[in-house]
Amino acid sequence: FPYTTLFRSRAYIPAKDLERARRFYEGKVGLKPKDVTDGGVFYEFAGGTACFLYPSAGAGTSKASQAFWDVDDLERVIGELEKRGVEFEDYDMPGMKTVNHVLEDGGAKAAWFKDSEGNIMALVQVTA
Repeated sequence: FPYTTLFRSRAYIPAKDLERARRFYEGKVGLKPKDVTDGGVFYEFAGGTACFLYPSAGAGTSKASQAFWDVDDLERVIGELEKRGVEFEDYDMPGMKTVNHVLEDGGAKAAWFKDSEGNIMALVQVTA
């Protein structure tokens, strides 16, 4: 795509119950709303990135990660989020085994959690 330097990217995060999802993201993950509209809630992050939490009957139906956050110390962030009540996933399948919630592979470490709506979210730390 030739215009990647001109546009910011925003993830869409579906929620079956918007208020429950807001309690999860604001209370447990620690996000602060940038803007609240009739259609949902915007959260902004570093580097002009953002996500939009919106009502959708399709929330939690994807078996893949909806979005990920780059972090500088994965284990520290996992510990902080666990103290807030976020539960991390563990995987043990061919080609993917987490140890203490963390997968190390290809110059990165990653960990996953499900939000209150069943959406899979990831944290990633580049190590290479």
